[in-house]
Amino acid sequence: MSLTAAFKHLSPLGKSLKSPLPPTSFQLEGAHLLLRIGQPRDWQLWRDLRAKSQAFLTPWEPIWSPEALTFDYFSTSLRRQWREWKEGRTYTFMIFLKEDSETSFAQFGQRALPTMPQNAAGETQRFVGGITLSHVERNAAQKGQLGYWIGQPYARKGLMTRATKLVTTFAFETLMLHRLEANCMPNNEPSKQLLKKIGFKEEGLAKSYLRINGTWEDHLLWSKINPHS
Repeated sequence: MSLTAAFKHLSPLGKSLKSPLPPTSFQLEGAHLLLRIGQPRDWQLWRDLRAKSQAFLTPWEPIWSPEALTFDYFSTSLRRQWREWKEGRTYTFMIFLKEDSETSFAQFGQRALPTMPQNAAGETQRFVGGITLSHVERNAAQKGQLGYWIGQPYARKGLMTRATKLVTTFAFETLMLHRLEANCMPNNEPSKQLLKKIGFKEEGLAKSYLRINGTWEDHLLWSKINPHS
């Protein structure tokens, strides 16, 4: 049984939700993107993009530990991601640009991409970032929280807009959540524009909300309601 089919057997209120361990073949797919849960073989692609993008990402993330790019760190994260997926609490995806999208990348109005790398299994893939649907609550809440990051070479190209739309559809149509939430720092203009573009509404300001790059930062709070719930 597919993951989607399994969820369709759940009650709308999800009171007995026990989502299955995702098969390695599970994925979300759009016109140019493929989203799937990470595998140990993805470590080198993940490490290389995170390392290349460190200066770009650190203003928006918690302080990186000295082990942040190691295989041990990556594999520990994967074990947590798979466990939390099985428990129905968090759904973490790696974002890949489809190979057949290479020739059409010009439609994003950008220069040619760098040479496409290979993972440890010798597979040719272009890993561009990550997206997570976390803090999933059932019963009366029926909500989750959206978070995302993109590598510097792929920023401002419309790729994260496509990815967030795929995960929003997954949250509303497959998981049948009622509400999605997201947050971003007030000076994070790209994230603010992205959330507006995909239909999120700004709800307010949370003071000293998250510790980002060593400093407790205010965050804008955003939400989107499932139009079918």
